[in-house]
Amino acid sequence: MIENRIKFRHLQCFIEVARQNSVSRAADVLSLTQPAVSKKLKELEDMLEVQLLKRSKKGVELTQFGEVFLRYAGASMTALREGTECIVQAQLKGKMRLSIGVLPTVAASVLPKAVMHFRTSGMDITLNLVSGPNTLLLGQLRVGELDLVVGRLAEPELMTGLSFQHLYSERITFVVRPGHPLLASNPFNIRDIRHFNVLFPTKESIIAVSAERFLISRGVGLSPDRIETISDSFSKEYIRQSDAIWIISRGVVAREIEEGELMELPLDTRETLGPVGLTVRADTIPSPALQLFMNSVRHAAEAIGEKGH
Repeated sequence: MIENRIKFRHLQCFIEVARQNSVSRAADVLSLTQPAVSKKLKELEDMLEVQLLKRSKKGVELTQFGEVFLRYAGASMTALREGTECIVQAQLKGKMRLSIGVLPTVAASVLPKAVMHFRTSGMDITLNLVSGPNTLLLGQLRVGELDLVVGRLAEPELMTGLSFQHLYSERITFVVRPGHPLLASNPFNIRDIRHFNVLFPTKESIIAVSAERFLISRGVGLSPDRIETISDSFSKEYIRQSDAIWIISRGVVAREIEEGELMELPLDTRETLGPVGLTVRADTIPSPALQLFMNSVRHAAEAIGEKGH
């Protein structure tokens, strides 16, 4: 492929000659000999199979092909320079800070491993981890108060000006304490959950609509005896001490389920599967430091996806 053969020096010589309208002046600026610059230009034209420059009474001028190529060559050089500068800034000790919005669905399952992986980069960066309702976090991301939000994909009306990168899909689950009366039901009837206190996501929670639709589709509807909360610490302790049922994203309680501290009710909730991923502003290019962190989240999320949470 042509682009794999074009080197930095080819672009550098072409852009400088176009800027100076002279091969000799460009050579002086680049601290190269004139034949060396001419050679790079000839190599570039041979690779592209077009003439980029032509000589005139005013010096060296761009052809029509040269004018088109200059736009993209200039953009490539600018991007490379900005990337280099950002890397240098990212290496300055104690000078960098990343603000990450975190939804409960990833706070327990993905984020700890992602942070540990990120720290192996050796960069002295302060991580500011912010939790809260999805609408609040996305609003802070949109105005630049956050650099990234990690969690479930929001409703379309909340994604204006934002870009989502999928990591894996996750379903909602119904969990209870070991020994809960419903675990002994045979056969299990979902309508029996109406006889128990239910911990339900708040209206601001991203899974609230999915949970409500699931219950309605099963002819249950919302329990009259419910507590609406997004507090994971309260919910985990509350259901340990009571017969309450907690409706939550599986990633929040995956560890407790695997270790037998909490039990799932026998419900097929695959229809509640929702994409979990990275949300950033669509109009900005993530800094190298943020890209490193996003890569760490992807690395940590691979294990989650393999387990099918």
